[in-house]
Amino acid sequence: MSRPDGRATDQMRPIKFIPHIAPNATGSVLCCFGKTWVICTATIEENVPRWMKEQNVSGGWLTAEYSMLPASTHDRKARDISKGRLDGRSSEIQRLIGRSLRAVVDLKELGQRTLCIDCDVLQADGGTRTASITGACVASALAFDKLVGAGKIKKTPLRRMVAAVSAGICKDEALLDLNYPEDKDAAVDANFVMDEDGNFVELQGSGEESTYTSAQFNTLLALGQKGIKELCDLQRAAIRAAVESASTDALQSLATMFGKR
Repeated sequence: MSRPDGRATDQMRPIKFIPHIAPNATGSVLCCFGKTWVICTATIEENVPRWMKEQNVSGGWLTAEYSMLPASTHDRKARDISKGRLDGRSSEIQRLIGRSLRAVVDLKELGQRTLCIDCDVLQADGGTRTASITGACVASALAFDKLVGAGKIKKTPLRRMVAAVSAGICKDEALLDLNYPEDKDAAVDANFVMDEDGNFVELQGSGEESTYTSAQFNTLLALGQKGIKELCDLQRAAIRAAVESASTDALQSLATMFGKR
């Protein structure tokens, strides 16, 4: 099968992490899975939710929000606030982002603070939830590095990398990291959220008007595991580079990304 962008069946889209994209956030990154671009920010608040105080829960908290900007799709997507409520898909995804990061963050080490993760889709071409989780991990790592540098915590609360990737069956072929045309036509669509040690955080898999066998699922799982390993390696490299160049101008990084001088 020939993929729309010429990739091999087990090949990820080009992955890029552009750090310090939102200078006012404690940590931030523009996470790019091919033509899917998500601005991921991590902001530290020096308090915890009231329910934690009322129940005397120790440690900190981590929460996440997700949204697609109006121009992220070909047809303008109305903001949730204009509808007066968060749509079901956005609610599901932001809860998934929160669960994914809480699985690898030591909230006790964070102290009486809240890490607020915001994922805003700048451009959507499939896999916005997987890019959001993967980018949110990098943004969180950068935020924690600032806390350590400021002497507010002794070590990073991030115990392991966590990343997410999609896989699916399209025209009877198993594919890794689906873009929008592939996702739209896929007979089976799956998302894998895993940490760098290969432990599962969440599995999502569904047949689109079809069923799939255990053998097919195992094939998708192998693709997902391959993708997660690659993503975690890229995350660590991006975090190291971002920490070393913390003063880099975000606009200069964007100019480099788009090939401008």
